[in-house]
Amino acid sequence: MTTVEGIVLKERSVGEQDKFIDILTGESGVIEVSVKGAKKINGKSGSSTQLLAYSRFCIDKRGKYLYLNSAEPIHIFYGLRDSLSKISLASYFAEIMRFCIKPEAQNGDIMRLLLNSLHYLETGQRDEKLLRSVFEMRLMSEIGYMPDVVACRGCGVYEPEELFFFMESGGFYCSDCFENDTKENYMKVKLPVLSAVRHIVLADFSRLFNFRVSEETQQKLSALTETYALTHLERSFGTLDFYKSLLSC
Repeated sequence: MTTVEGIVLKERSVGEQDKFIDILTGESGVIEVSVKGAKKINGKSGSSTQLLAYSRFCIDKRGKYLYLNSAEPIHIFYGLRDSLSKISLASYFAEIMRFCIKPEAQNGDIMRLLLNSLHYLETGQRDEKLLRSVFEMRLMSEIGYMPDVVACRGCGVYEPEELFFFMESGGFYCSDCFENDTKENYMKVKLPVLSAVRHIVLADFSRLFNFRVSEETQQKLSALTETYALTHLERSFGTLDFYKSLLSC
C-alpha cells in the first residue's frame, strides 16, 4: 500500500456503484485509481474523491491497476462551487492538466501551480483573467515550452516599446527587426505585456501571483497566453470554450 497526496482531476462512473478518478500527484504525475463502492461512500471519505478535492489517498496496487483503500480530505475547495465561472475555470485547469501531465512525471511545482491557482480562484484574491494567464504560461514553461523572452532575436534589445511575439518559436522581435513576410503566427504587443510574461515564466513560486496589470494589458496578455498554450498543445478544450461562453453572456 502506498500513500500519496493529490488533486482529483476527473471522475468517471463505472456501473452502478464504482468509479475511476484521475489524480494529479507530485511524485507520479497523473494516476488512475479505481474507487469501489463510490456511490455508497459518505462523509469525509466521499468528499475526498470528488472533482478538485485535494486529499491524502491510500492506494493498493494489484497487477497493473490501482485501487483506493481509503482517503482523507486536505482541502475540498467548496468555495469554487459558489460561482459558475469559478468552477468552470477550475475545470479547465483540471482538463489541461490531465492532457499535459503523463504518468510517472515527477514535478511538485506543477501540483503547486494548480493548488495555488485554485486557492486564489476560490478566495477571489486574484482576478480570474490574470489567474488564467499565469496558469497557462507557467504550465507551458514547466512542461518544456518556456518562451524565449530575454531579448529581441534580431538586435538583442531588452525593452522594446512594441514587439512581435511568435507563437510557435516562443521568441520575439522588436518593430525594427520584424519582417512581416513571416509565415509563423505572431501577435503584436507592447512592453507591459512582455514584462508580465517575463514575470510569469521566471519568477519564483513565492512571487508568481504577486503582480498586477492594467485592463488593456490584461486583454492582450489573455489572448497571448491562451494562443500560446493552444498552439503548443495542438488542441482545443471544451471546458475553456464553455468558460469563455459565460464571459460573453
